[in-house]
Amino acid sequence: MRTVVERGAIATVTGPEYASGYVLVDNGRITDVGEGEFTGDAEEHVDASGCLVTPGLVNTHHHLYQWATRGMSADHTLFQWLVALYPVWGRLDAELTHAAGTAGLARLALTGCTTAADHHYVFPRDGGDQVEALVAARRRIGVRLHLVRGSMDRGESDGGLPPDHLVETTEEALLGTEAAIDRFHDSAPDAHLQIAVGPCSPFSVSERLMTGAAELARRKGVRLHTHLAETLDEERQCLAEVGCTPAEYADKLGWLADDVWLAHTIHLAPEAIRRFGATRTGSAHCPTSNGRLGTGIAPVRDLLDAGAPVGLGVDGAASSESGGLGEELHQALLQARQRGGPTSLTTREALWLATMGGALCLGRAGELGSLEAGKLGDLAVWDLTGLAHAGIADPIAALVLSAPPPLARLLVGGRTVVENGVLREEDESVIARDLAAASARLREDR
Repeated sequence: MRTVVERGAIATVTGPEYASGYVLVDNGRITDVGEGEFTGDAEEHVDASGCLVTPGLVNTHHHLYQWATRGMSADHTLFQWLVALYPVWGRLDAELTHAAGTAGLARLALTGCTTAADHHYVFPRDGGDQVEALVAARRRIGVRLHLVRGSMDRGESDGGLPPDHLVETTEEALLGTEAAIDRFHDSAPDAHLQIAVGPCSPFSVSERLMTGAAELARRKGVRLHTHLAETLDEERQCLAEVGCTPAEYADKLGWLADDVWLAHTIHLAPEAIRRFGATRTGSAHCPTSNGRLGTGIAPVRDLLDAGAPVGLGVDGAASSESGGLGEELHQALLQARQRGGPTSLTTREALWLATMGGALCLGRAGELGSLEAGKLGDLAVWDLTGLAHAGIADPIAALVLSAPPPLARLLVGGRTVVENGVLREEDESVIARDLAAASARLREDR
């Protein structure tokens, strides 16, 4: 099908900007981007007058299951928050995870996200098929999903934070991860579902799992992901246990490389930032979650200047309750300027983080992240005609500096997922009802 989005402001991200132009998508891929009137043939015409057209946003870090526990432990530090919530998450079953995953992906789509990375590391022994629950949620909403099969093998008795009944053995974790890759990973250029390997974090997994996961990912040709350098508590623990910082520990284990992206990376020494750049290790910057948990402000400007890919992440909805990706552009800009001054991040750099930066982190820069011929037809059409954006002449400034605009259209591979702020194929009220019931069931079981 040939679809043209026309008469809108076009932000290609890596190329020119057009005050009024068009994007043509044919058979799932962009075939033309230009200025002025579209004069060719198309089966579907989307009038983007008064709108800004951008690439679909890329979410580089999430925990979809946490949608069932939003608002809990509202005033805790990260370690306190984890200790309080692990017992609740230990009661997850596939039905609960599916309801939470569907709600989380729906919210992401409604805020401009066409590709999401979900780090799922909770596998209760009687929790059913957690991976399939999330894959089924993706099918319902229609966005692209990079499902990071996470793992934990270090429980409380081994000095970790999770309860012992919630962790796997090292062998179970590696076998379960390999099974997910074999069952679901799609290596095709237009893939809607890919699997990555993701031990939860250095303080909840063993060194053996970290090294085994890296070997598995490279043998299978998939990417690696974990949390790193999120808090000073983590740094103190790492120094006490292995005599080095989290970044040095990751480097020692082969976890700084161009097939790796790491969540948060807040507390990095200058040498670590240089190593991120030299190795092209990606960083998933999660500004709202970092602010909610008070973990600090990531050195985004320094990482970008060093040459490291940086994308944006919502993080789990239990530490970023809104769960929307569009608003993270605004938060990323504010935090960068709070850390380094008013020139530390521009509005266009904030948009780059949410698009091309995310595509680089996920290894999809050849297919996603910009509007140019040959790339996948993933587009967000932002309606700037309302009161919140009236009078802002620069449409990118309107997107980044004001409230997130409503979506006139969201396309994934040329297929409409959101139209006029409403999911095309799912009823938002049904999703919300199912999520509320799942969350209530978790609370009743406490």
